[in-house]
Amino acid sequence: MRPQELLLEGIARSQQVAHSLVDASDADTLNRRPNEQANSITWLVWHLARQQDAQIAALAGADQVWLADGWAEKFGLDLPADSTGYGHTADDVAKVRVDDPALLTGYLDAAVAATGRYLASLGDGDWDEVIDASWDPPVTRAVRLVSIVDDAAQHAGQAAYVRGLVG
Repeated sequence: MRPQELLLEGIARSQQVAHSLVDASDADTLNRRPNEQANSITWLVWHLARQQDAQIAALAGADQVWLADGWAEKFGLDLPADSTGYGHTADDVAKVRVDDPALLTGYLDAAVAATGRYLASLGDGDWDEVIDASWDPPVTRAVRLVSIVDDAAQHAGQAAYVRGLVG
């Protein structure tokens, strides 16, 4: 198995978990938060896709599908268009809501597709390239990609946990 295939397998697992949660829930359940300080399933799946989209776009030197493909307008969130969820307050989290669950999975699928295209473009010499020298040790492309997969897995697991809390 090539590194691209392994990373895409990891991303696909988070995508499958998110789909299983969203496809089995109505908008009210997805938007419900266990308490006012907690994240909803909607926010967690949205953020899972946003962080992946933003980081892959930066690595690829491409536009985020969130902006380029009109997802920001489709969601119509009362947040800056470039918001990814990082640093969100409880009030910001409350603004991430959907009326149509398919909107969440549609955007997630678009972000995963962009990830697949990017991974397919990588050659054998791309993995060890330092992409962020501000860390000690410096971050390579491979390490950043593993971080993206890990973040997606954690948020998918959190969304599954929240589903158990909110019914």
